[in-house]
Amino acid sequence: MFEMEVDNEDVADEIDNEDDLRELEKLHLGIDDNHTPANLDVDIDMGQVMMRIMIYIRRRAVKQPPQGYRQHIRESETIDMAHAEGGESLPVPNVQALAQTCIGSATQIPKRYIRMEEGGEEVISHNISAAIPIIDLNRLLDPQSSKEESAKLGSACKQWGFFQLINHGVPDDVISNFKSDMTEFFKQPLEAKMAYSMVPGNLEGYGQHFVVSENQKLDWADMFYLMLRPSDSRDMRFWPSSPPSFRNSLDRYSSEAAKVVLCLLRFLAMDMGIEPESLLDIFRGQPQSLRMTYYPPCKQADKVVGLSPHTDGTGLTLLLQVNDVQGLQIRKDGKWVVVNALNGAFIINCGDILEILSNGRYKSIEHRAMVHPTEERMSAAIFHQPRKDATVGPLPELVKNDGGARYSSIGYMDFIKGFFAAKLDGRDHLNSLKNQ
Repeated sequence: MFEMEVDNEDVADEIDNEDDLRELEKLHLGIDDNHTPANLDVDIDMGQVMMRIMIYIRRRAVKQPPQGYRQHIRESETIDMAHAEGGESLPVPNVQALAQTCIGSATQIPKRYIRMEEGGEEVISHNISAAIPIIDLNRLLDPQSSKEESAKLGSACKQWGFFQLINHGVPDDVISNFKSDMTEFFKQPLEAKMAYSMVPGNLEGYGQHFVVSENQKLDWADMFYLMLRPSDSRDMRFWPSSPPSFRNSLDRYSSEAAKVVLCLLRFLAMDMGIEPESLLDIFRGQPQSLRMTYYPPCKQADKVVGLSPHTDGTGLTLLLQVNDVQGLQIRKDGKWVVVNALNGAFIINCGDILEILSNGRYKSIEHRAMVHPTEERMSAAIFHQPRKDATVGPLPELVKNDGGARYSSIGYMDFIKGFFAAKLDGRDHLNSLKNQ
């Protein structure tokens, strides 16, 4: 096994050779100088694409460890290159199992999970929380109220980047069956869940993502990530066969969620004053992935984070609260605001891609998940992404109306590569695409 000694000061001052870096990008991503897929087959599935991205960014992490994690790197830390070369995430303890050892005992939470800087920030749980917009899909579809509700939808995306969607039309049994099967999956013995563990170089499966250092801070959560749409992108190795109905409930829920998002995109296009097809074409085929997350209780809940602060590199994200325990917080005007999910509602947020496409009209804002001291929490987020050959940039009609593009245009595959590399580095990828 090959190891490399990393010194803090050398890492902080190192500047990569951009020509070498670009060649490495081409090698692992198959991207040519025109930002188009060169070595990638046009029919390659997103799982293969993500594997190449993971291999690239993990190799890059060995050259220059993430800035966001630099404070956690000891002097002359040894980095295991075997994991980086293989594109895999370092193995970490199962949090659900770890939580069981900490409940009702003197066992302390491992230091890797302690986030004192997060617990010290101001959190607002009333007043502003109640003001988070609520959009009624029935009113959007009703000709008599559509104009008023459409304006409300546009305002929600501009001012908040988040809203709750009620009367969305997804059948109750589709949601309840999915919730029931997801809950049953996470309640299975650890060995049953580990049968669907992530494999090297792949984001799909059960575990945690982007763990590249033995000293990296960890989230207090276990995750299960799947590609859902298009259907030929599904890697059925990771689709649980237990409970027996899970695959069917996943498929039905995926289809219904896609219908909801398609409807919302049409109304958002109308709000922006553009032809719906110009926006819908970016999302043709409705690529879609799912992250199911289990947040165990933690007796030191004020010192850990369920999901670190982040924005979504998507068009729209549809979040379902699977049980009654709250935990989502969004950053509004520099303060964290608690989102109290309404019973039966979806929580929708704009991702980085929608902010770019809208030329900055709609906002992709930072959010995080916190945990409860005595109760488990479960949620499921469906991410709706552009087609893989799309160009991500401000829509031409908006650029004309606004007198210029506020963001650079970039191929979607380049965007995804940059998004995950920035996530690993602790950088703001969206900000790097803004035109000065």
